Order: sequence, then C-alpha cells, then structure tokens
Amino acid sequence: VQLVESGGGLVQPGGSLRLSCAASGFTFSRYDMIWYRQPPGKERELVAAITSTGGSTNYADSMKGRFTISRDNNKNTVYLEMNSLKPEDTARYYCNARSPGGIYNFWGQGTQVTVSS
Repeated sequence: VQLVESGGGLVQPGGSLRLSCAASGFTFSRYDMIWYRQPPGKERELVAAITSTGGSTNYADSMKGRFTISRDNNKNTVYLEMNSLKPEDTARYYCNARSPGGIYNFWGQGTQVTVSS
C-alpha cells in the first residue's frame, strides 16, 4: 500500500496550491479519503474529507470556501485545491485512506506547504 503526496511548496499569502495524493496497493474506489495537516508544534488536524464515490465532502470550518477536495477514481488520486492561502495554513499535509468501518487506515508521508512572503 502506498499513498504519495505531492504538490507542496512555498507560496505567498493569497496564493494557491494543488496537492495530489496518488494511491496504490488497495481498492481506492472503496475508501474514503481525508486530508489532514500538522502545523509546526501543533497537533494533526482534519482539513477535508471525501467519500469513496466522491458524492459527499466535508471541511474544517477554517478551510470552507478556500479549499476543495476532489478525487478521480480512474486515476486513484485525491486532490486538495487550496486558494487564498494564509500563513496559518503552513503545515505538513497528509493523505489518509480509510476503509468502510475504519478497519483499514493508511497514511502517506506528507507534503510540506509553507505560506510566507
């Protein structure tokens, strides 16, 4: 099983980034996908989630209207479009795959996002 995040980097406040998480080794289309982040010195927190079919999404309050989660089950990839980035969005962003009932739970290594002028 592999989850490989990409797309992170350094961006100025107000800028945008698109993160990707490529999955392999499991039946991607059966798993809910979640993006988490961990700011420096803080706990990991939920960013956004999408159900296995993509029919439902959920966001943390501070991300609503700025971030969009989506997935392509043909490409086994989940995305996180981030707009209007703020310095407080600086964190390591992680991709998580969760099976129905939460029996299986897979994590990627994360990708660093730094928002700074």
